[in-house]
Amino acid sequence: MSLPHLPLRAVLPALALTAALAACSRGPDVQAPGSGAAQVTVVTLEAQPVALSRDLPGRTSAYRIAEVRPQVDGIVKQRLFTEGAMVAADQPLYQLDDATYRADFGVAKASVARAEASLEAARLRARRSAELVKTGLVSAQDNDNAVAALHEAQADVAAARAALQAAAVVLEHARIKSPIAGRIGKSAVTEGALVTENQGSPLATIQQLDPVYVDLTQSSAELLQLRKDLAEGRLQEGRSAPVTILLEDGSRYPHPGTLAFADVTVDPGTGSYSLRVQVPNPGHTLLPGMYVRAVIGSGVRPNGLLVPQQGIARDPKGNASALVVGADGKVAVRPVQVSRAIGDQWLVDAGLAAGDRVIVAGLQKVQPGMPVQATEAAAGPSSAPPAQPPAATVQP
Repeated sequence: MSLPHLPLRAVLPALALTAALAACSRGPDVQAPGSGAAQVTVVTLEAQPVALSRDLPGRTSAYRIAEVRPQVDGIVKQRLFTEGAMVAADQPLYQLDDATYRADFGVAKASVARAEASLEAARLRARRSAELVKTGLVSAQDNDNAVAALHEAQADVAAARAALQAAAVVLEHARIKSPIAGRIGKSAVTEGALVTENQGSPLATIQQLDPVYVDLTQSSAELLQLRKDLAEGRLQEGRSAPVTILLEDGSRYPHPGTLAFADVTVDPGTGSYSLRVQVPNPGHTLLPGMYVRAVIGSGVRPNGLLVPQQGIARDPKGNASALVVGADGKVAVRPVQVSRAIGDQWLVDAGLAAGDRVIVAGLQKVQPGMPVQATEAAAGPSSAPPAQPPAATVQP
């Protein structure tokens, strides 16, 4: 059935209404032809030195540990310290019953006196014999015997004095002293206990807690990558800087540490090697065995590029890309490689260069090839770490 022929003046209003409805149905996000370019916000990338760091887990350990053991046999007569207190170096800790050792010391002292008296008599005989041998009243053989007796007496005095010194050392060991300064633990013996020379179990343990060590582990693969970056110039080794210590509750320890040691052996079971950081501990906040984290530097990237995280998108396969505004004012897509997050920014390894304008707002309104009007993002406080040389590039 054919439609009736309508006059032109009746068709024009209907066509106009249809066009208006179609324009309204496109929505505000679709740019109609001739309506102008979309508005986007961009960040212009600038190369800048970026300090890189690594967060490593670790455990604290005492700076020095001394196990107190007796060096002579005896009965514990008195304990001279308070358990859990601070002790000084050479402070007496235990007193053993030393009556026998005092007697031995007295005998050795008397032996020295007897040997010295004999030496004096031998000296006088040798002197008289030396005068008489000149006149022929004493034979040369007798003079030689007198000289030999003098030398023997001198040796006897030296031996007696050595025995006295040995007796004094034994007597001194009956009073057990602290080898180091630190905090002493509980005593393993009480008064009346029998202790033996160099026994296996310690009487007490002393730990020096200021400073303390923080023992860390780092992957050997990271070390290899670090050395590769240094060799190829992507990373610069910085001066030694403090290591930040984070406590179990996430709070920052007020005293920074310094890298003291890096092991030269990789654990075959874990593929990691050990690091040791020395940390001041004046208030004894850090106790041996505590779990902490250490933020230790790995170098400075001299021409690093930081991109806000909202400017980087990833596809279902995990590939990263960014939308940039080219010199012609049109949107272009760039595949990029990012290695790590620094604050709220990504560190770019490849795909972008200094001067690129990365779109960070208005991404949902644009597609590659579309012309846009770009507005620079307002400058705010940077979340990147300061470009100071980091704590340590570990060189085993």
